[in-house]
Amino acid sequence: MKANPASRKSRATRLLWMAEVVLLVLAVLIAAWIRFHNDPETQVSFVEQAPLRAMLVALFVTGSMAAFGLYQVHVRHNRMDFVLRIALSFAFGGIGLVVLYYLVPQTYIGRGVLAMSLAIGLVAVVLARVLSVHVFRADVLKQRVLILGAGKNADLINSRMRRQSDRRSFVVVGFVPVAGHPVMVAEDLLLQPQNGLAELTERLQIDEVVIAPDERRGGLPMEEMLICVQRGVSIIDLSTFFEREAGMVQLNVVDPSWLVFSGGFDYSTPRRLSKRFFDLVAASVLLLLAWPVMLLVALAVWVESGTPILYRQTRVGERGEHFVLTKFRSMRVDAEKDGVAQWATKNDDRSTRVGRFIRLTRLDELPQLFAVLRGDMSFVGPRPERPHFVDLLNDEIRYYGVRHCVKPGLTGWAQLRYPYGASVKDAEEKLKFDLFYVKNHGLVFDLMILLQTVEVVLFGRGAR
Repeated sequence: MKANPASRKSRATRLLWMAEVVLLVLAVLIAAWIRFHNDPETQVSFVEQAPLRAMLVALFVTGSMAAFGLYQVHVRHNRMDFVLRIALSFAFGGIGLVVLYYLVPQTYIGRGVLAMSLAIGLVAVVLARVLSVHVFRADVLKQRVLILGAGKNADLINSRMRRQSDRRSFVVVGFVPVAGHPVMVAEDLLLQPQNGLAELTERLQIDEVVIAPDERRGGLPMEEMLICVQRGVSIIDLSTFFEREAGMVQLNVVDPSWLVFSGGFDYSTPRRLSKRFFDLVAASVLLLLAWPVMLLVALAVWVESGTPILYRQTRVGERGEHFVLTKFRSMRVDAEKDGVAQWATKNDDRSTRVGRFIRLTRLDELPQLFAVLRGDMSFVGPRPERPHFVDLLNDEIRYYGVRHCVKPGLTGWAQLRYPYGASVKDAEEKLKFDLFYVKNHGLVFDLMILLQTVEVVLFGRGAR
């Protein structure tokens, strides 16, 4: 029997992380051997503490790599982007280790060993990444997927998941048209089951069938699908496929019953307590680190354009309740002198010089940490919108109100996956990722988003 597959992207990423941890541990041991091979006594002493010290190096470096987006399964990087990210990962990982050695001297491995470990580890990780690209590209390692349906819904897989990086974990073998339904998929991708769906899946060695007709009422070969399940072939619907492989909820194929019965939406007391504890710790730590920067930003805003230094807006929070959000002012005082709310646009001429910088680096959002401590916001969640835009988007976009079932966040999954929204269309695209978050949020997911937000801030993605 074939195993019912989880997301192979996540599995491949975990395997890659474990391989890189092993490589970094080996890098420390090799560096220690090179450094102390003429000093057996010191070498023996180092080896006694080597496993813990080497593991700390590996965890700090891979943690830094995660912060720079190198373990994101849904994002591709060009060559120069990858080189920059991995170089910064090792640099920040090294800085973090130096701080650790200062605070906990017992973990110190020596400057020479650390420098050689990072150099050897960098080469090993780059080679591992190059090798993994070729290994995971091989179709033989991917899940073989058959799409039942060839209409508008089925064709979304071709239009929304056309990049090679979107298909790291699966290969689409073909599309099976449903009788009486329109066909929109290219003819060369169509398959006609001569002896039924079950025979076709067995002949083509299919791992999973995705149910994607334009009309679900009648016409589906349920008996054949039952045989497929009994033979170990996974059967899932298109909404679940997009959720798993693309990290989004595809709005135009989702119905309320799927949202109700597909699981998720954990709002239990333990989850609420863990999220609140995470918010308090993360906001407090960031405030302790950022307060000197906040003073400098306040001074820069005052020097350039005077008061007020802070900008307050009413935003919509959990369950539609309103709260006051505070940011450093990044626009002219008369930015909305007519009293009409406006979308922020790229190169917005209402922004001041200081404002453009603090918006790009997200420094303008630091005062929102106090809203997190008060409980109006969470550290991770959908970004809060103004009531005017919420009313507009509720009318225009289906399920928009669902995002308000959790507290809004300082950062979020949509901020990692989509640029700054400045239109109804942008809001609809971001909602796909917001719904994925509110449906699948958890402590580990929050921590992953927090780490990857470092990448967004440093590379200025999505800021306006």
